[in-house]
Amino acid sequence: MEKKYMDLSLAYALVAMALGVFYREYTKLSGFAGATRLSVLHTHYFMLGMFFFLVLALAEKAFQFSDKAAGRTALVYQVGLNITGLGLLVRGLTQVWGGELSRGMDASLSGVSGIGHILLGVAMVMLLLKIRKKAA
Repeated sequence: MEKKYMDLSLAYALVAMALGVFYREYTKLSGFAGATRLSVLHTHYFMLGMFFFLVLALAEKAFQFSDKAAGRTALVYQVGLNITGLGLLVRGLTQVWGGELSRGMDASLSGVSGIGHILLGVAMVMLLLKIRKKAA
């Protein structure tokens, strides 16, 4: 599992870099100079993607905590991260385009993003508790 966590860390680092370039170039080409949710995608994927899986790889090396349940939990974590990222992307693109979401669409997007955050948070806590149990 250590190698899998490292592979995921590398993949999320590449995604984070691509999102950083996309944000910078897309807003420049669009002539957009204001604040947009696209600006935080880069850091979200670096910290919650690359850094988190790098820490998991190091924890796996030290504590050998991974099992089938940890693998499923890591998958739920990734689903939560990518739902959250998709919400940021949709909101950011809407901001750059100068459009406004309807009340229903805004609420729906907030709800879906909330589900992503919940999945992300619960999976993170479950993985950390699993590591804590092995560390004791």
